[in-house]
Parts: sequence; structure tokens; C-alpha cells
Amino acid sequence: MRNITLISLFLLSFSVNSQVQVITPVQIASNIEAPVAIEHAGDNSGRLFIGQQVGRILVWRNGSVLDTPFLDISDRISCCQERGLLGIAFHPDFASNGQFFVNYTNSSFATVVSRFTVSTDPNQANGSSEEILLTVAQPFSNHNGGHLAFGPDGYLYIGLGDGGSGGDPENYAQNHLSLLGKMLRIDVDNGSPYAIPDDNPFAHTDFTLDEIWALGLRNPFRYSFDRITGDLYIADVGQDLIEEVHVHRANIASGENYGWRLMEGSSCFNPATGCNDGSLTLPAFEYSHTNGRCSITGGYVYRGKAMPALQGKYLYGDFCTGEIFSAEQIDQQWQQTVLLDTDFDISSFGQDQNGELFVADLSGSLYQLVAPLAISPADGLFLENQSIDLVVLSRISSPIANISLTANGVDVSSQFDSCAIGSALNQQGQALRCPGIDLSVLGSGEHIITATATFSNGSSASASVAWNILGVQESP
Repeated sequence: MRNITLISLFLLSFSVNSQVQVITPVQIASNIEAPVAIEHAGDNSGRLFIGQQVGRILVWRNGSVLDTPFLDISDRISCCQERGLLGIAFHPDFASNGQFFVNYTNSSFATVVSRFTVSTDPNQANGSSEEILLTVAQPFSNHNGGHLAFGPDGYLYIGLGDGGSGGDPENYAQNHLSLLGKMLRIDVDNGSPYAIPDDNPFAHTDFTLDEIWALGLRNPFRYSFDRITGDLYIADVGQDLIEEVHVHRANIASGENYGWRLMEGSSCFNPATGCNDGSLTLPAFEYSHTNGRCSITGGYVYRGKAMPALQGKYLYGDFCTGEIFSAEQIDQQWQQTVLLDTDFDISSFGQDQNGELFVADLSGSLYQLVAPLAISPADGLFLENQSIDLVVLSRISSPIANISLTANGVDVSSQFDSCAIGSALNQQGQALRCPGIDLSVLGSGEHIITATATFSNGSSASASVAWNILGVQESP
């Protein structure tokens, strides 16, 4: 494991508690060459689509990856380093129109954004259906951006880097007549091959390209919309010192200038002083290149159900250290926390249709992020004269060393002696099983049942469920 230290950066609180785990990764796929994107189609199929930098899209379904790729355009792309197939986005109406969009580097080293359609086989796209929407020449091999995402407004957002090299030598990010170093916004349902939304900030402005929605970005490799608020989180990869995240609130007008190359994060870059005339939008939060950190991989605001402790928090990572972080705004200040230290080369995060989160390791594996402990039965309504089979399941590889149970904060471990806790722990199993528990030991009423486990590696984790137990005279 890599070392984690506590840092304080500007007005941010960047904390870590290496002893308490709130998430753990569970591998769902392996031996995947260069995974760089994870998407769902929004079609209630339960599938995940895995983008490979080498030019293929795979289908993960029912716990395994299908043998035949969904799409293979490896003969059309240039790979790898920061080139290749870099982004996938499914049309909001994919279930009815079968359209999806891909961002890749072509054989001329230009960025291409194309539309494809699915074939009659729902697990295979029609490779000959490609319609190229946009081609952008890239002056250098790096900083291609690559992500695609549909916003809650139904428009396609395209993130483009500054063209590469280092320090944006041609100042493309501040050039209103270049698409490089920008966030673009287009209407893929109208026009040929697309239309400009009438409310794009520069749609009616001379000397600025109509597609531009925001400018001043270095390499917005990953960004996402909060599925509840509609806020846009843009993770912009830094130059030498700072990784940054911009949060565009859904109710704020677009057209923001995020500062690059005038600024790197909240510090002047070029020029070294006097860089901000007040017109630039500074990052919501940022972190420095300390302890091996060097390149942010943007993630998602968590809106699933499996990790309640992270509800509403933004999860993201660092490619170089493998750390996974969370960020939340408390009293107008953003607080960043190290959630987990991994040995992954974090190339992307993804979410399924239910809002559960996944992470890709460029070395070849996919993981789902889950809570370290789970209690069964889950939240529910029970009768006082009912018996249940209580199970506390650990998803951490280290064996359980000790476990306690509380009801509404009061230790009730002794009331579950019949499940032979000591025997279960001596066997160093990953699950505590207590069959035939009589709920009369708890009595009627609402009970918050919490399990806290300490593991042999010194870490700990907790999980809670809410049981509403009715007396035998009560009616459910």
C-alpha cells in the first residue's frame, strides 16, 4: 500500500482515516486490455459497456464479459499513451433509437466524435453505421480530453484538451477561435451533422466558435453530471503542481473561463503574476502534487444505495497514486478525504443505471465500489415473534478479528451468543452467520442495528440497517 499523509491545501480540509474503511473494491472483470471507460445504456438491461483504449467496446452482463465486442473500430484509431478510444456516451433515448457516441483518435492523430447505432443484436453495434460529427486536429500527442456525456438538457458535452505539449504553447485554451481547451455543447438531434443549442453562451457572439460552452481547460479527461441536481463536475488534469475540479451549478449561466493557461488551479501560471483580472472562474477545490499525486481522474457524485455513508459526495481518484477520494461542501468550504489507497492505475470511474459506482484499472481490471460490511436482512418490517437469520458479510480480504452488534447504540452482542460468534471468528471466515434469532430479544419498536468489525490488518468498518419490529398485537 502507498503512504497516505494529511495535507491542508488552501481553504480545503484534506483528511484521511486509514483505519476506518467506508468503501472497498470488488473485482467484477479481469484480463481486459486497457479499459478507459465504463458506461450504462439507460435501457434497464443491467449491462455495462467497457471502452478499451485499443478501440473496442465490451459488454459486461450478468457478472461476465461477453466474448464478442459490442463495437470494434481498432482499425480506425491511433493508440495509445493519451490517444485511442477515450469516451462513450449513450443517447438518452438509446432504448428506442439505438444511438451511441464515441470519442477516439483517428489514424491522422485527430480527435473524432462519431455516432453509431446498434444492430438487430442488442449486444452488437453496427460498425458500418458510423457518422462523423466532429473532427479536431491535434497538434501534439497528449491532452486529447476524450470524455463524452449527455447533460440533463439532452445535449452532448464534449471535453477537449489544450492540444498538448506542455504549458499550452499556442495558448489554445484561451483562443475563442479554437475548439481546443474547451467544453463543447452540441445538439445531436437536429442539424446536419449537429446543431448549436440556441442558448450556448457564444452562439450569437462574433469571433467565438458557437460550439464552445466553457473555455480555459487544460485536459478535462473526465467529467460528470450529478444525476439529482444537474451540477457538472469537471476534473481538469494539471500541469506541474495542481489538480483541480470545477463545479458548474445547474442554475448558473454558462460561458465560464476556467483560467488555463493564465492559471493552474488557483495559482498564476502564465503570466507568473497578475494573471486574473476578475473574469476567471477558480476551481471549487484542488489538490497539490504531493506524495506522488500527479493526475486527477474525475468520477461521480454518489447517488446509489449500497454505500449510504457516501450519499451526495463526489468520488474521484489520482492515476499515479491509486488513491480514491471524496469531496463534499460543508459550510461553503470543500472538504476532501482519502477514502481508499489502492495500487490501481485509475483510468476511469463509471456508474450503472442505479447510481452504483465502478472503477477501471488501466492494467486490466474492473471493480465495483461497495460498502465493506453488509447486514442481512436489510431495512424492513418484522414481527416480534418472528425469527430471522442474521448475516454480517465482510467484503474485505483481511479476516474479521472482532465484531460487535448494537441496537440503537446499546451493545447487544451478548443477546446473540447462540450464533457462536467466537467459533465463527476462530474459523476466520468472512461472514458472521446467526441463524434463528428470536426478535423478541429486541422487543417491538424501531431499531437501528449496527455491526462494527475490526479486521486482522487493524482496519475497521461498520454497517447499519433499520428494523421496525411490530408487537404481536399490532397490524403491519
